[in-house]
Amino acid sequence: MRLESLKIPPPPHSWRLTPRRAIALQRRLCGLVSQEAFTGEARFIAGLDGAFTIDGQQCIAGVVLWDLRNQSVVEQHIALRRLRFPYIPGLLSFRELPAWLAAFRKLERVPDLLMCDGQGLAHPRRFGIASHIGVLCGLPTIGCAKSRLVGTHTDPRKKRGARVPLYDKEQRIGTVLRTQTGVRPLYVSVGHRLDLATAEEVVLRCAVRYRLPEPTRLADRLVAQAKRGAAAACG
Repeated sequence: MRLESLKIPPPPHSWRLTPRRAIALQRRLCGLVSQEAFTGEARFIAGLDGAFTIDGQQCIAGVVLWDLRNQSVVEQHIALRRLRFPYIPGLLSFRELPAWLAAFRKLERVPDLLMCDGQGLAHPRRFGIASHIGVLCGLPTIGCAKSRLVGTHTDPRKKRGARVPLYDKEQRIGTVLRTQTGVRPLYVSVGHRLDLATAEEVVLRCAVRYRLPEPTRLADRLVAQAKRGAAAACG
C-alpha cells in the first residue's frame, strides 16, 4: 500500500504564525489527540528527525522506515525546507514540521507507527511535535525525546527497561525509560492514536544496541550526513 492511499490533507493552518497564534493553535489542536489501545503489529516504524544547515536558513528532515521484525532499513529519505519560524522552546513543530512532512510524503510504504525525536503529550500544552505530526497524518505516533521539556520524575534504576512515570501538575504525561543499562534515560510519551504502554514497549524493542531506538537513531544519522554534505557543497 502506498502512502498516497492515506490521502494526507494539507495542514489545516498556516506555518507563518506569530508565537502567540502558534500557542493558541496548539491549545486548540491538542483536543484532537487520541490516546487509545494500539491494535495490529508495530512492524514498519518511521523514525523522524531534523537538523539545520550551517547557515541556519534551512531545516533538513530525515525519515527512516525501520522493519522491526527483520531489524533492517526499508526506506530512507531527506527533504529540505527554508525556515520560517524562530527557535522558541515548546514551538518546535512550527519550525521543523514543513520539512518533516516533505520527507515523510516520500515514503512508498505506509508505516504502522511513527516515532519522533521530540515530545508528544510531554509538552506544556500537551501538543509537542509528535502529537502535531500524528494529528496531521492520522497515524499512531510516539514521542521519544532525549531531554525533558516539562514535568518531574524520580530516577529510574540503572538497568535496561527500568522506568518511572513523568508527571506535570499531578497528570501523567509520559515515562522516563532506561533503554540500555547505565545510559541516560529517554522521555517517552504518546503522540497520537496509541497508549503509553505500547509506546514504551516499542521504544524498548527498537533500542537494540544503543541508547536511541533504531528508527530515530538512523534518522539522526541520516540528517547529520546530509548536513555535512550540504556544508561541503557550500564550502
